[in-house]
Amino acid sequence: MGQTLDAYLNGWAAGDPGREAVAATVAALARGCADIAELVADGPLAGPLGAARGVEGGGGDDQKELDVRTDEMIVAALRGAPVAAYASEEAEAPLAMTPGAPLLVATDPLDGSSNIEVDVTIGTIFSILPAPAGIDPASEAAFLQPGHAQLAAGYALYGPHTALVFSVGEGCAHFVLDRKARQFVLVERSMAAPAVAREFAINMSNRRHWDERMQLYVDDLQAGRDGPREVDYNMRWVGSMVAEAHRILVRGGIYLYPADSRPGYGEGRLRLLYEAFPIAMLMVAAGAGATDGERPILDLTPKHLHQRTPLVFGSADKVRRVAAYMAAPSGIAERSPLFAKRSQLTD
Repeated sequence: MGQTLDAYLNGWAAGDPGREAVAATVAALARGCADIAELVADGPLAGPLGAARGVEGGGGDDQKELDVRTDEMIVAALRGAPVAAYASEEAEAPLAMTPGAPLLVATDPLDGSSNIEVDVTIGTIFSILPAPAGIDPASEAAFLQPGHAQLAAGYALYGPHTALVFSVGEGCAHFVLDRKARQFVLVERSMAAPAVAREFAINMSNRRHWDERMQLYVDDLQAGRDGPREVDYNMRWVGSMVAEAHRILVRGGIYLYPADSRPGYGEGRLRLLYEAFPIAMLMVAAGAGATDGERPILDLTPKHLHQRTPLVFGSADKVRRVAAYMAAPSGIAERSPLFAKRSQLTD
């Protein structure tokens, strides 16, 4: 068997008090995710997990039974961890935890709720931040830190196997849950997102609502060999952002969830603090990129706890290309009639 999660974290912390706090928190979150994996694996045998609760979470989305139960399981796992306060998509305000603890945790306890009843991949996303001095850690203000302030971030993916992917600022480590031993085992110490992949993920049913620049970018991908990109692309859409992130870390490509003209979508749909920030940290750690279409996600600072954002992440060259389309689509070389033949080496 490979290196266990506890051994990995102990080796990384190496007796440093700050690192030990982060390691203990990652380990606690991993225990919570292992509990969630067992519940998810039971499916309908555990009750109507996809049933609507008839209320909205803090992020403004309708809650399902599994949303609430996974949130409760993460909170239970963090009891006793060095976490001063906890913010969740499922709660309007942060929850006070261990007084005087040095860390904050923000999570999307269950990403991909629409997939619960159809047995498609779902996941948990988490972000670990320092508890700022002089501010009530259970206040909204304590969590309004820029993305690059994260000390660690990661996700658990509940699919055919349960994967745990996280970064403590040094690479992007990939673990898999050994269900018999009930512990996570290292399978890849430093993931690197492939630079070349002809795949993109976007919900095409929303095309009519997008900015014309985003329409142009996707149209060029869809045109394939007959278009300015001169290569064929495949489209993917799982309906679970964390599953798309895992695929990109393993296989490359790009994911796009742009803002659009529908009510409530003008600032994007995904939450900056507990979805975009952690995924962006992982992408950067794996040599990929993440932006809101124009600015690096990790350079942003949320103005409120449940702030939404457009999100584009994936292979670095592809993310830069999207930014170029959003900045000046008419100036892109391959669209110019004066440009004879473009190189295919980057895609």
